[in-house]
Amino acid sequence: MISAPSIPLSLYIHFPWCTQKCPYCDFNSHTLRTPLDELGYLTSLIEDATHQAIWAYDRPLNTIFLGGGTPSLFSVDTLNQLFTKLKTLFVFEKNIEITMECNPGSLTREYLSALSETPINRLSIGVQSFDTQQLKYLGRIHNPHQAHQAIQGALDAGFKRVNIDLMHGLSHQTPQQACHDLEQALQYPLEHLSWYQLTIEPNTYFHHHPPPQPDHDMLFEIQQQGQALLRHEGFNSYEISAYEKNHQACLHNLNYWEFGDYLGIGAGAHGKITHPATHSIFRYWNVKHPKRYLQSQAPYQQSLKTLQPLQLPEEYMMNALRLKKPCSLTAFEQRTGLSRKNIDNTLKRLRKDQLIKPCEDGFLLTDLGERFTDDVVMAFLQSKKARIVEKSLLE
Repeated sequence: MISAPSIPLSLYIHFPWCTQKCPYCDFNSHTLRTPLDELGYLTSLIEDATHQAIWAYDRPLNTIFLGGGTPSLFSVDTLNQLFTKLKTLFVFEKNIEITMECNPGSLTREYLSALSETPINRLSIGVQSFDTQQLKYLGRIHNPHQAHQAIQGALDAGFKRVNIDLMHGLSHQTPQQACHDLEQALQYPLEHLSWYQLTIEPNTYFHHHPPPQPDHDMLFEIQQQGQALLRHEGFNSYEISAYEKNHQACLHNLNYWEFGDYLGIGAGAHGKITHPATHSIFRYWNVKHPKRYLQSQAPYQQSLKTLQPLQLPEEYMMNALRLKKPCSLTAFEQRTGLSRKNIDNTLKRLRKDQLIKPCEDGFLLTDLGERFTDDVVMAFLQSKKARIVEKSLLE
């Protein structure tokens, strides 16, 4: 049976504006063409959070993530007002992780110094590349010097936990160039890096005007050399595109991948909540466009759906299989409320195809399975045809 109080709870806060839209970005971000209405958006966020607070079901917040868009366009005073209100609506876990995404082009030493006095204790800086030409091609508003200044400024301001985002598979990129980006990052005492491949998403500029990316063989070589460099520097790959050392994984993202619960406030934010009485799991989506969000009143949700038992195996595995660790069947039962018997046939088929191998309390992807993770997830979609057995009926 699902035990909602034992499922960790996170809060995501979306800030939908950017100085300019990047050509690869498919997030809910909008170019800021008029003065930023900080007070109006703060008011809407507070109303949104107030309405959703009941869905915490007396659980504390373990993590908060401020994403975008560009949250660092907002003043520190506005952020402090937001946190002051959130602390009246929710219980903050003692060692809560609070991450804020930052654009190097909007960071100054003064801003970082003031930010260090807020409850925010982890920064994620969207560097993407240290190469001038690549940054221009990616539509970034910063240059390599500003990227270095942002990282050093964050460290000097006293932030102990700093992540930087880097991309590979860029236009005409070679393994040497990709590793040079990593080497630039590794000169800092960082304990977390996100290193992910540029993907071309629908409804983006790059989708209509595709960049000349490296071919599959070159991409494989980039990944091999980059991962070897990160391993040599003591980084552990704990998720498809995330690397940490000294146990500094991003707890907020881990909660997503482990099928935890999360609230989402802000334009286009979404959430997943487990009801403590019915043990049902529901997802919801907020009004997407920031103008409509600002004009709306609570509740800001434009859609809400309850996940059916037939959907849960795929939903769970779509997240859990991103992690580079055994997939626990006990956790599967605890987070979905289903018996592992529901996926027995699927697991047998995947073992036969050598895509997974058994381990204590679960299974691991094989090397072949890691190459075809999407196919493994799709196998659990096929299991929807099977009879669903709720674990609570077996106890």
